[in-house]
Amino acid sequence: MVAAANTGLFVGAVVDRMQDALFTHVHNAKRRQLALLTKTVATYARHRKVVQRSVVVLACAVLAGRLYRMTRRSHDKAKTGQRRGAQLDAQFVANMRRLAAIAVPGVLTREAAMLATHTMLLVVRTLLSVAVATLDGQIVSALVRLHRREFVTGIVRWMAMAVPATLTNSLLEYLQTMLGLRFRQNLTEHVHAKYLANKTYYAVGNLDDRISNADQLIAVDIAHLADSAAALYSNLAKPALDALVYNVQLARNLGSETLFGIMVVIQASMATLRALAPPFGQLVAQEQRLEGEFHAAHARLIEHAEEVALFRGHDAEKGTLMRKYLRLVRHVSRAGRLNVFYSMLEDFVVKYFWGAAGLVACAAPVFAERMPGALRSSSFGDRTRDFITNRRLLLSGSDALGRLMHAYREIAELAGYADRVAGLLTVLDDVDRGHFVRSHADESEAEKTLVTQRGRVLESSDVEFIDVPIVSPSGDVLVRKLNFHVTPGRHLLIVGPNGCGKSSMFRILGGLWPVYGGTLRRPSMSQIFYIPQRPYLPIGTLRDQIIYPDSSEEMASKGFADVDLLDILDVVQLRAIVEREGGWDSVKLWRDALSGGDKQRIAMARLFYHRPRYAIMDECTSAVSMDVERVMYTHATALGITLLTVSHRQSLWQYHTHILQYDGQGGYMFSKLDPERRIALTEEKQRIEQELAAIGDLEARLDELENQVL
Repeated sequence: MVAAANTGLFVGAVVDRMQDALFTHVHNAKRRQLALLTKTVATYARHRKVVQRSVVVLACAVLAGRLYRMTRRSHDKAKTGQRRGAQLDAQFVANMRRLAAIAVPGVLTREAAMLATHTMLLVVRTLLSVAVATLDGQIVSALVRLHRREFVTGIVRWMAMAVPATLTNSLLEYLQTMLGLRFRQNLTEHVHAKYLANKTYYAVGNLDDRISNADQLIAVDIAHLADSAAALYSNLAKPALDALVYNVQLARNLGSETLFGIMVVIQASMATLRALAPPFGQLVAQEQRLEGEFHAAHARLIEHAEEVALFRGHDAEKGTLMRKYLRLVRHVSRAGRLNVFYSMLEDFVVKYFWGAAGLVACAAPVFAERMPGALRSSSFGDRTRDFITNRRLLLSGSDALGRLMHAYREIAELAGYADRVAGLLTVLDDVDRGHFVRSHADESEAEKTLVTQRGRVLESSDVEFIDVPIVSPSGDVLVRKLNFHVTPGRHLLIVGPNGCGKSSMFRILGGLWPVYGGTLRRPSMSQIFYIPQRPYLPIGTLRDQIIYPDSSEEMASKGFADVDLLDILDVVQLRAIVEREGGWDSVKLWRDALSGGDKQRIAMARLFYHRPRYAIMDECTSAVSMDVERVMYTHATALGITLLTVSHRQSLWQYHTHILQYDGQGGYMFSKLDPERRIALTEEKQRIEQELAAIGDLEARLDELENQVL
């Protein structure tokens, strides 16, 4: 027992000594740490400005390095073809610079003046916000100190500030709307100038397969781009200006160290949000593409409604439309699900996390008198005033940064619109230079080489093809080398099976398809007139249907009057249409108002009005009687119009002097046409074919009789 007690006393003594030694060691360590911290703070105080400037330089260097790495990655992806969809990279910057030069064409323009006014109003609104924050603190300070006069004065000043503040906000909204309209107008006019020049509108849809819905891009995407750009300028400039002004004011009130700590927290949370942000640009671009496909499917159904109805194909068309729609719905639903998570995280960070950090920063000067930038007055009213002012500035700054974070999503969506519209401009420029991109998976190397070549086009009074290949947009070579020569007065008849190259030759002659080789001699396009089997009837008056594409003023300048148009209608036996349809100025949907025969007569009247040197007639009299057809062709030749006709009607042979006959195997024959001899030979051929067909019937009857006799 005694030994145990002694042992316990010994152990207790040892533990006490160890605790004393440990306490002394910890105390000394804390003193050393405190001394080191004091020394560090003193050193920082002596070199405060140098350290702050170094931090600013370091931050700028980090930002520059980040931008450089982003640019390099963008260029590398562009070179290797790894860039997929719209992204916030150097290509986005290049697209925006290109589009901005169109939307704001110069410094001394209306758009530039509107932007300058908009910027000035943004500055005014920010300064008003700072003044309101200061006044807010003064009003609360007067309230807690029970200074009635000062409180009433503050309320009066508050109401007085409301007048310029509300006026500024209204003017900013108006300018944003007008900027969107001006941006859209400039972009649309620029695109229309390219799209409607040199038959580019035809080549985009028929010779190049990079764009499948140009109408969607022009009518919808440009509008979205203009509105998004106008809104983004305000949503970026105002928060950025607010953040700058509020931070400067907070640095004066709280000290730059406190502000630096807040910015570190904000940058860390912003980096987290960026890392978790969905690819908004790609999602928007994909949504617009699917919207365009869905719209194009409906437009196609409207265009071919009669054929679909006759074939009872509504179920098949419904399936196609629903597949397009469901693809769009699935994409929008997926984008919505991604947006829910990001919005929740963004609201938590911006509203609550940043708000809590701001409250800590505002409260720090109250609890730490020696903190740089801390409150110097111990008055309760002064502390209340400064706390309210700083908190108001911090909340406004947090809101500005939150809007900047939200602007990241808007920038990503803008990148989607910019990528599609800039892609449209690139295609228009390529097509205008004669560069077409199509996928030809089944082409041979020789055919791929052929479609990349270009022949010569020379202006002449004749029409002559010299070793010109007939190549379809899909890359099919219909004729390797076509050679024929037509002079004024030599009327050419073109015949052959379907798909042999008859209409393709006309498209090359009309400048719709490129000349892939050889030499094409032809007159100017104003001297070549094309009449298809289904004539185009534009939106306008009855007069416009005959003089298209001329206007009424151009018709008058040519010396034509309505009486002259009546004489032309007399030729095609359609004079009664003027009274029947309500006069020359009647406006209707002529495509539906006129029959097929009337449409073809209107097209021939249009030919007689323009009186070109050459007329391309592509089955253009298939819906009229032979008597009317004879009058049309006779009058055309009397006007000196050289006819290039595609038709299988024998009644038209007599109006032509030469024939170009395709065999459907890549071969052809060009020769003079003797209508009477060709008709006689054709009739003899048909008679022999009938007799040969009858031989089989006679042989079968003979076999039957022999069996009966036996």
